[in-house]
Amino acid sequence: MDKRKVIDAYRRGFLTLQECAQVLGVEKTHIVDLLEPTSAEASSAGPSDGQPAATTNS
Repeated sequence: MDKRKVIDAYRRGFLTLQECAQVLGVEKTHIVDLLEPTSAEASSAGPSDGQPAATTNS
């Protein structure tokens, strides 16, 4: 199974943290590091509400 899909299923609440770790084949303590967004992911994600950023014309 695609690891991204497993992590997405965990974030949506379909899997527990333990189940997510088991499917990915990692220890529960290491799953937290995998779930933290990297600085590149965080900056490219855009606004958290999915809407484009508002711009002001001054």
